[in-house]
Amino acid sequence: MATLVKRNGRSGIVPSIWNNFFNDDLFNWERNFASTDNSLPAVNIKETPDTFLVEMAAPGMEKKDFKIELDGSALTISSEKQNESEEKEGENYNRKEFSYQSFYRTFNLPKEVVNADKIKAKYENGLLRLEIPKRDEAKQKPVRLIDVQ
Repeated sequence: MATLVKRNGRSGIVPSIWNNFFNDDLFNWERNFASTDNSLPAVNIKETPDTFLVEMAAPGMEKKDFKIELDGSALTISSEKQNESEEKEGENYNRKEFSYQSFYRTFNLPKEVVNADKIKAKYENGLLRLEIPKRDEAKQKPVRLIDVQ
């Protein structure tokens, strides 16, 4: 008896690692946190034949507000931003407001698949982009025709 297995055009180790990397860790709230009742920045993750692309919406931030760390296989993206504004009207009235926001998101990278030494990050127009390249041996190989002898 044959078993039908649905595959999304992928085979081998990559799909199981892909599923573990994104499905398990993306929604693991013990590793994802936002302070001061803010929500976590939205994250889009896309796989190409050569890389994983991670996009995080973080408008109003600056490059210096982000901290991206790789500790073993744990990739952590965090940010802290503090704003302070002060208004003075006359001698009897002063108002000073503080605003503080922070978050961190941690993802476990599959060591067998990603080339951790070549991760790149760029922040532009409110969007943080990380390019996580795959190791050569983990890249999907093109279909190869094998001649019958």
